[in-house]
Amino acid sequence: MIDVYSAATPNGHKIHIMLEECGFPYRVHYVNIREGDQFKPDFLAISPNNKIPAIVDADGPDGKPISLFESGAILVYLASKAGKFLGKTDREKFTTLQWLMFQMGGVGPMLGQTHHFRVYAPEKIDYAVNRYTNEAKRLYGVIDTQLSKHAYLAGDEYTIADIATFPWLRSSKNQGIDWDDYPNAKRWFDEIAARPAVVRGVQVLASDSKPITDEKSREMLFGATQYKRH
Repeated sequence: MIDVYSAATPNGHKIHIMLEECGFPYRVHYVNIREGDQFKPDFLAISPNNKIPAIVDADGPDGKPISLFESGAILVYLASKAGKFLGKTDREKFTTLQWLMFQMGGVGPMLGQTHHFRVYAPEKIDYAVNRYTNEAKRLYGVIDTQLSKHAYLAGDEYTIADIATFPWLRSSKNQGIDWDDYPNAKRWFDEIAARPAVVRGVQVLASDSKPITDEKSREMLFGATQYKRH
């Protein structure tokens, strides 16, 4: 049994989708990041960076429990455990990993900043909005170009690179994106969104997801509490 400590965010949904795709039995533990659950000692013991998601697999590689944080690392672990979605040959695996790193180092952080400055920042800073919106459009362009040549990001097989990237593109409107400008990416997005495991995965903890409107939530997510040493 795999215990998942998560919330209905793009990074959380990566792992929910992957678990559904792999068919692993799992239990979900809601981490209420609006209330500060991510700073509690029990959670920090498995996720020292105070971010969701994290997992504890009772049946680790050596038959002993293993805990993991960082969604990209968790995806690689689950793909290795399942023996799929990573590629079969070394070439396929490294190609998958480069597109996974593209998501982890570019798509996630940059689209997260785009979303923040366009939607959540307490004051509108035109420079920041324009900078990150333009970067979002650039990243969508990279994805669109790759998908003009291949069915999926890492080639012609569905992999963890697709699973990692898809949830971040679900908020395209808030990122200032017009899908008409990225037809190949839109084809890919619609195909993945229709996968049964994806449909199930994005519903995990969705009922607990609420708009960020109160000051406590803003403080927990964007305020000084984030920067304390825990």
